[in-house]
Amino acid sequence: MEQFRDKNILNFVKELPNDDACKAYLAKYKWQDGFKCSKCQGTKGCMKKGYKYHCYSCNHVESATANTLFHKVKFGLQKAFCMVFEMTTSSKSLSSVQLGQRYGVSQTSTWFFMQKIRKAMESSKKYPLSELVHIDEFTIGGKEDGKQGRSYDSKKKKAIIAVELTDKHRVKRVYIKSIDDYSAKSITPIFEEHISTSARIFTDKWRGYEPLKATYDITQIKSDNGKNFKKLHIIIHQVKSWLRTIPTHVSKEHIQKYFDEFCYRINRSQSKQTIWHNSIIRMIKSEPITWEKIKWKLN
Repeated sequence: MEQFRDKNILNFVKELPNDDACKAYLAKYKWQDGFKCSKCQGTKGCMKKGYKYHCYSCNHVESATANTLFHKVKFGLQKAFCMVFEMTTSSKSLSSVQLGQRYGVSQTSTWFFMQKIRKAMESSKKYPLSELVHIDEFTIGGKEDGKQGRSYDSKKKKAIIAVELTDKHRVKRVYIKSIDDYSAKSITPIFEEHISTSARIFTDKWRGYEPLKATYDITQIKSDNGKNFKKLHIIIHQVKSWLRTIPTHVSKEHIQKYFDEFCYRINRSQSKQTIWHNSIIRMIKSEPITWEKIKWKLN
């Protein structure tokens, strides 16, 4: 079975028409570099019926979904694959209510699986922004009465964004991180996780960036109501609009996962033909995650 490369859902369903086809797809790419038993680390075995691998050393039988983010999916692999397809190829945000109704799956089960997909969308942090980078902070939820600028007691969700631009000021990559406040301590992690010390960084005059100048090449200029950071503010507007289309509340505990999803999509906007397959590979390589770890919360 060849790697699926398309954005057409009709072609997708034709290529992967049932759960068995999806299991075959998982099995091929899970063991494409050879079998290794998860119990004894043995490398000798054979494929059995149902796309399960039998280890000759310890007789352990491992399914194609075991030790992946597809582990214990209760509503069928084809529906799971379709959900991954929609979350990776759609330009709009999707809620668990929408996807659940579309595929006849409960909202709770859909939400849990969507969080698994977002887990796979987390940045590897292996490729930091290294060229021209613009940085700013923003809030989710709009302005509050009596709150101006960087209000520390604001109840709105706070975030910091880093946008890498080409020499022609076109957007290359984006990273967003949820923060508790605008202190240097809170804004430092996005630098450490996503920005190279070789990058040329521009931001506004906020004093929270001053301590970072000892390590990073930071130039501070006036924002002029966003005129000096046009592309940055376009992306901020996009992420706010994207979150507003989700017809359910996004809690502070989970908003980072939605930021990860937004960045994953926008950073791969030029490779939509392969984004689904690459997401499946990430889900295969990720360890299973439990309900308790994701922490079901509806605030």
